[in-house]
Amino acid sequence: MAVRSLTIAAAALAVLAASPAARAADLWGIEGEKAVVLKGKVVDLLCEIGGTCAPDCGAGRHQLGLVDGNGRLYPAAKGNTLFAGAVADLAPYCGKEVEVDGLVIESPRMHLLFVQKLKAPGDTEFRSAEAFGKAWEAAHGKADEWFRADPAVKAVIAADGVFGIKGLEPQP
Repeated sequence: MAVRSLTIAAAALAVLAASPAARAADLWGIEGEKAVVLKGKVVDLLCEIGGTCAPDCGAGRHQLGLVDGNGRLYPAAKGNTLFAGAVADLAPYCGKEVEVDGLVIESPRMHLLFVQKLKAPGDTEFRSAEAFGKAWEAAHGKADEWFRADPAVKAVIAADGVFGIKGLEPQP
């Protein structure tokens, strides 16, 4: 009887550990990555680092980050959807506390945060950080590779080349 109870308890723990609410971020195989759940305040990096503070963290035009309870700044380098930025997911929470499930890339020079899921105060579950993809598709339609169909990307390539630097061309 005791063995059966232990088996059931172990199975229940395995199910809880595998559920989306209990698991941490998906690892991407990047050197120095670490799955984390961080609580902190959403900040505008220009304001936090340089003192150039815009209302509403630049209304989605500035790069954002998270400052944890120890005062450590984590620049939010990427979101989960389409490997694009996390600004669209974080901007509504400018100056507010959130909880992020994602990856931290630890480098001796800098730590970067890759936001995969997000939870605001009062939320019971994390939601996927996919605001960029939804907004892009609403504006431009469905595309297999958004960056190849994006008019702003096409304009930069037409003006400055694929590397964004005039005269610099890919080697054959």
